[in-house]
Amino acid sequence: MADLIMTDVAKAYGEVKVLSNINLDIKQGELIVFVGPSGCGKSTLLRMVAGLESITGGTLSIDGIPMNDVPPAQRGIAMVFQSYALYPHMTVRDNMAFALKIAKKTKAEIDAAVEKAARILQLTPYLDRLPKALSGGQRQRVAIGRAIVRDPKVYLFDEPLSNLDAALRVATRIEIAQLKEAMPESTMIYVTHDQVEAMTLATRIVVLAGGGISQVGSPLDLYERPENEFVAQFIGSPSMNLLPGEIVETGAETVVKLSTGGLVRAAMATKTSDKGMKVNLGVRPEDMVPTEAAEHVFEGSVAFTEELGEVTVLYFDKKGDAAQVIAKLPGIHGDLRRKQVRLGVDPKKVHLFANGRSLLYR
Repeated sequence: MADLIMTDVAKAYGEVKVLSNINLDIKQGELIVFVGPSGCGKSTLLRMVAGLESITGGTLSIDGIPMNDVPPAQRGIAMVFQSYALYPHMTVRDNMAFALKIAKKTKAEIDAAVEKAARILQLTPYLDRLPKALSGGQRQRVAIGRAIVRDPKVYLFDEPLSNLDAALRVATRIEIAQLKEAMPESTMIYVTHDQVEAMTLATRIVVLAGGGISQVGSPLDLYERPENEFVAQFIGSPSMNLLPGEIVETGAETVVKLSTGGLVRAAMATKTSDKGMKVNLGVRPEDMVPTEAAEHVFEGSVAFTEELGEVTVLYFDKKGDAAQVIAKLPGIHGDLRRKQVRLGVDPKKVHLFANGRSLLYR
């Protein structure tokens, strides 16, 4: 198992810069998840770690050894791809053992490695089946088992659940989480576009955007303390509401007058010189609650609702050029369509951004 360090890593295709200034220190035993919008470079970065893409700038090292020019087969990594890529004519046992046979391991070594991986992944009863006799989730576990038997320094997962249906995706996600617990010393890097996977699996999440790293932190760090508006809206579903306003009172607690008419207190200290500053006030849909108080974050007419039983999601009519406001209320609230609703928020749940950056990090 290994530490992995990226120092000023960059990737360009000719004059087109895809990634730049990637600085990341991944410790042994971490499960790091790369997330970001389509085209942000997360799969490219993973392939650079694997050696399937060349590094055009900076240094990538594993256990202190530079890997820029080391062939993929010699890096001590194993990769689980989006497609299972199993050999259809081979049994589960033979699929998992194939790489070890190529490496000319003894039969005893191969059998021991396959049996151990099958036990971890609960595949023992299926070792003599062909892939066509397995479910999608079981096939993905075989693909993971093929990586485990090699005992690599670093495991790489490239969107391994994206080909599964919703129910299988949830079940297999839980299995990967349990696999990580069973292998606490293993270093894993996981690419996904699904933030639920990222939030539930990651030790730390790396949010990629604009050709670089937007923020790195634990799932709850990114949820509770986003450094910028992009991370604030990317993490969480529905996205965080951003409402333009102006700071009208400063001190240990800040008061913001919103352009939509609301007056909101934020449990965030500001300086006297901040009075009059134009800000975007951020509040997550799940943090908004109905209120009769004069101070409120938003008041408007409900355009339509999603009544899901456990929660009711309210979508409000837009006001001018402002983005649509969304509230996520726990439980059942009846038919609120076309009704006027006033919403408040706990001052501790309010975020303030100026020029795209959180005031917490200035």
